[in-house]
Amino acid sequence: RWLAGAAPSPLVCAHRGGIMQYHLNGVGMGDPSVAAEQAPQGGALPDRMDVLIVGCGPAGLILAAQLAQFAGIDCHIVERKDGPLRMGQADGIACRTVEMFEAIGIAHQVLREAYWVNETAFWKPDPESPSQIRRNERIRDTEEGLSEFPHVILNQARVHDLLLDRMAKGPRRMAPHYGWAFADHARDDDPEHPVRVRLSDASGAGRPDRFLRCRYLVGCDGARSAVRRSMGLTLRGDSANKAWGVMDILPRSDFPDLRIKSVIQSASEGSVLIIPREGGYLVRLYIEMDKLGPDERAAGRDITVEQLIAAAQRILHPYTLDVQEVAWWSVYDIGQRLADRFDDGAEGSPRVFICGDACHTHSPKAGQGMNVSMQDGFNLGWKLAAVLRGQAAPGLLESYSTERQAVAEELIAFDRSFAQIFSTPPEAVADRDRHETELQRSFVRHGRFTAGTATCYAPSTLIAAAPRQALARGLPVGMRFHSAPVIRVADARPMELGHVAEADGRWRLYAFAGAGDTGQQGGAVARLCDWLGTDGASPLRRYTPPGADPDAVFDLRAVFDAPHRALEVTAMPALLRPAKGRFGLTDHEKVFAPDPQADIYALRGIDRARGGLVVVRPDQYVAHVLALEDHAPLAEFFAGFMRPAG
Repeated sequence: RWLAGAAPSPLVCAHRGGIMQYHLNGVGMGDPSVAAEQAPQGGALPDRMDVLIVGCGPAGLILAAQLAQFAGIDCHIVERKDGPLRMGQADGIACRTVEMFEAIGIAHQVLREAYWVNETAFWKPDPESPSQIRRNERIRDTEEGLSEFPHVILNQARVHDLLLDRMAKGPRRMAPHYGWAFADHARDDDPEHPVRVRLSDASGAGRPDRFLRCRYLVGCDGARSAVRRSMGLTLRGDSANKAWGVMDILPRSDFPDLRIKSVIQSASEGSVLIIPREGGYLVRLYIEMDKLGPDERAAGRDITVEQLIAAAQRILHPYTLDVQEVAWWSVYDIGQRLADRFDDGAEGSPRVFICGDACHTHSPKAGQGMNVSMQDGFNLGWKLAAVLRGQAAPGLLESYSTERQAVAEELIAFDRSFAQIFSTPPEAVADRDRHETELQRSFVRHGRFTAGTATCYAPSTLIAAAPRQALARGLPVGMRFHSAPVIRVADARPMELGHVAEADGRWRLYAFAGAGDTGQQGGAVARLCDWLGTDGASPLRRYTPPGADPDAVFDLRAVFDAPHRALEVTAMPALLRPAKGRFGLTDHEKVFAPDPQADIYALRGIDRARGGLVVVRPDQYVAHVLALEDHAPLAEFFAGFMRPAG
């Protein structure tokens, strides 16, 4: 059932070590996740660079972790604090985010350490005694087969640590420059580094201001973003009308669902969201507090941690809550706000961008803040890399604001509705005898959205407007590539097809063979490989740099509708067993067969008779679906935004 997508298995925690490839250019011992060729570590902040990232929040670190993998990109990240985050803030990691972590290389660590949210319990007033609460129902937290990964909970600080580790191990060996605050910026006509930035000392050491130049500036510096202010942008939207408290505690309690994610709505004392934390003992509580006036902020109420505990105790009645330790707590009043755009508006050549809370803010109750922010950085990272490496024209970067602002608008609308339902007592929106509450129905109805899998990018230069969707109905163009189990033919390894894609800036071409095609000469897959490898119009020929490995820009993989033992890797077209690296070693790991326990053709609606070609962007979103014979349309798609290799 796990292989069919029914429920995640602990086996996924250990998958990556057997999938990653190394020893290509020589045998070396030690940690294979450390780049073999690295730039010198550390060093002073230079005066000129390719990319300057401001802020070591989730969006900034995701962006930095990606760009650190490209040896030729000079990227630096600054943070006004004196060191990394150590406690508190966000903790929910959606299924889609874990899929992204798999590409970055940290999913196995996250899954090993995190709390897995398998079910959600809903509590409402007891009809027999409304001053008390009773369990209404427990349901699956995410729908069956939505992702091969679960929804998990892990301290944001720990997520930061894992991303910092990926930065340090990449070819650029990146580390943050702490104690520097962004002051302002300006743009001029310098052809190489047109963005001028002033940084001020935030360490208290009295250092003079630093003046830097960069090709691109990215503000990931939170809801009070100095980069956004310097761009002349503001967040527009609704003010918060509720104060909410949050605290991480070590409790003693007789509440039966203390280790289950629980949504609790009392009759008159407000609501609580219980989030069990990693480690087996720590628990987070989001606690509804008082209504705020039109211009009032939660900080003006002087709410204490003792008041938070007392409110939680009242809501949980008749169950007891005895708090032994408060690890962290805060009070907040975040409204739903959105920036007018996410870049500096320079048509054809944006140079300054904002990500995460710098461009959208909302309540944390649906667990979307950290997740959507990191998806912002993931969307922008591969595009910056493509432009800086000369693979795409600068106009590609306009798509960042277009795509991510649409996602943020959906998030704001959802959060406004969800927050209202969360704060409304059940009896005000539903019959007391009705089994489901309105909040529970909303939770189920929006499950794909909160899991991060509902994002669908609109047609553009990067998303085909007229795909052959019928050839792969379960892989909608514009949505994330929904992985499925396969068998790798070379070594009979069961694995997820989507896990071959790392966050390395490459496009993925997944060729699904039609009936009777086993890679033989004259078959549709072989003809595709011949064209890709030899025709001057082929994207591989046009955009792969001279002397680079054949899959340096486009990673072609093939799935054949046949038992894996009936297929021979050595009989496959040359492009599916390419010679790579300085020794010309053969890559045997590009050919797959369906897993007999979970047929990828059936799971993802692949046309068995014709097969099809699924084109996937470096950020794991499906860009196009084509017939295997659609050579010219494939070339035309990439010609819309890529630059021929020199």
